[in-house]
Amino acid sequence: MKLEIQLDRESGVPLTEQIVTGVMSWIRSRATHPGSKLPSIRQFATDFSVSRFPVIEAYDRLVSLGYVDSRHGSGFYVADRQQIGPHSEGTSDPRRAEDESGHLLQQFDSPGEMLELGSGFTPESWRDMDAIAQAIRHVSRTDPASMVDYATPLGNPTLREHLQNRIGLLGIQADTSQILITNGASQAFDLLMRYMLKAGDTIFVEDPGYYNLYGLFKLHGVKMIGIPRTRNGPDLDVLQAQLKLHRPRLLFINTVFHNPTGTTVAPQVAFRILQLAREHGFSIIEDDIYADFQTELTDRLATLDQLEHVIYVGGLSKTLSSSLRIGCVVARHAIIKDLIDIKMLTSLGGSRFAEAVAVAMLERGAYRKYLDRLRRRMRDALGSSIRTLEDAGWEIFEKPVGGKFVWARVPHVADAERLVECGAPMGVIVVPGSHFRPNMEATPWIRIHVAFGNDPKAQAFFRAAASLPAD
Repeated sequence: MKLEIQLDRESGVPLTEQIVTGVMSWIRSRATHPGSKLPSIRQFATDFSVSRFPVIEAYDRLVSLGYVDSRHGSGFYVADRQQIGPHSEGTSDPRRAEDESGHLLQQFDSPGEMLELGSGFTPESWRDMDAIAQAIRHVSRTDPASMVDYATPLGNPTLREHLQNRIGLLGIQADTSQILITNGASQAFDLLMRYMLKAGDTIFVEDPGYYNLYGLFKLHGVKMIGIPRTRNGPDLDVLQAQLKLHRPRLLFINTVFHNPTGTTVAPQVAFRILQLAREHGFSIIEDDIYADFQTELTDRLATLDQLEHVIYVGGLSKTLSSSLRIGCVVARHAIIKDLIDIKMLTSLGGSRFAEAVAVAMLERGAYRKYLDRLRRRMRDALGSSIRTLEDAGWEIFEKPVGGKFVWARVPHVADAERLVECGAPMGVIVVPGSHFRPNMEATPWIRIHVAFGNDPKAQAFFRAAASLPAD
């Protein structure tokens, strides 16, 4: 089918923008179907009498937006996007092009009366707002330049020393030059993807796992293979079977208080994963962003491997403050050196002010005291939420020993979308478990943030959901 768009060279709108907008509108109008081949760059330029350069840029943006698939050696094709419609907006992944209920985006802008049961955020009332405010005032007085200057490429030296001490408690041996401060763990993941992966590479991810990461992988054009997460970590049988079929560049794993199941990788599973990494030559990115919720420390993959095959990602954003955005990458010197270059090219530097505030919290003892209170509060909420769910007839995937998430289901409900429909009129926002799966397959499970598990609305929802008729 012929590509029909209009380009106006007199409009003042760049040709790249016109091509992107025109192709998006053509696809959304249902004038074509998924899998249809688009004209080659050369053919497009000839058909519309334009230079190849705006076509190249437009096609690249359409791939990033998820409207077009690029197939190496074959060309460009209309992507299989079930949610494209006359009024939809471009996005790189269906998780970011939500349907009318806007499951995930509602955690940012939902009405105040709605309970965000599946939120990933620690409640504001649980944070130490006074200590953060005091640290901000302290930094403003003692280091005013931090309010306007970039941080150094590696990050605040004192902050890196504190992080070195914290990972040292886990048995991870690294000097401060092996620690790169990032703008939260999200930037850490993005830098690592840019450094380690290219479009078409295969990686192994956990199923279920961190939904935003899956969107980033798709944005980078990477092929994901889901490895089921069991109560002890990734399913080793499936992992070994997939290694016979694929040669992954890396395995992404969330070892402690896994998002969304709350489970922690067992030692025997960790050992076997490292053996497989050595045998098959893939690297491991270990996400340990929930480390500070743990009271009884356990070995990490990076502890057992000492950064030979493992790159460690951590940070303070999940505990201290989501706004301060303090993450870190710990890796071999050669990797950190290259990541610094990428960081400087993509963002110049980090927030010197945020890093200085984090240092003030750590040095003044405020973070340690706050963390003790947060752990106790989260542990109490975890136990209470599990009891409430079980009393209402729900099934728990595994009872976590800490952290903030529980992965649960109603035994006789096959698809969590029914739980979404049940919660909405009760003022409860539920994120279906499909959003935590690499390809958004249907599942009966949902993520529950234990900080909200004992809210009266949550308790009413748990009872109502358990009373739904069986599928």
